[in-house]
Amino acid sequence: MSDSEGCLFCSIVKGEVPSTKVYEDEQVFAFEDIAPKAKVHVLIVPKKHVASVAELADSDSRTLAHIVDVARDIARERYNGSFRLVFNTGADAGQTVFHAHAHVLTGEVLDE
Repeated sequence: MSDSEGCLFCSIVKGEVPSTKVYEDEQVFAFEDIAPKAKVHVLIVPKKHVASVAELADSDSRTLAHIVDVARDIARERYNGSFRLVFNTGADAGQTVFHAHAHVLTGEVLDE
């Protein structure tokens, strides 16, 4: 069984599960989080299935850098350019979907 089989984010990228798309290009897909923790809460996922940001850093650092660029652009478009970028890596850190993804939080002054 492929790691991507049954992966929620792979299904979202393929259009099999509905989402509110924010951005898409050949490398990444960004969509609104269904349980937002800020006024703007967008997830950015690589289209290629990679289990965690640590694995993405090892295998494709260009896509990781691109995720940061896309996060910056979303924050500029949706707020004033300020944003928090969060990667949960591993179950003990709160990762619940094992497909690398960044949480872009913005749209208001964020608590620490």
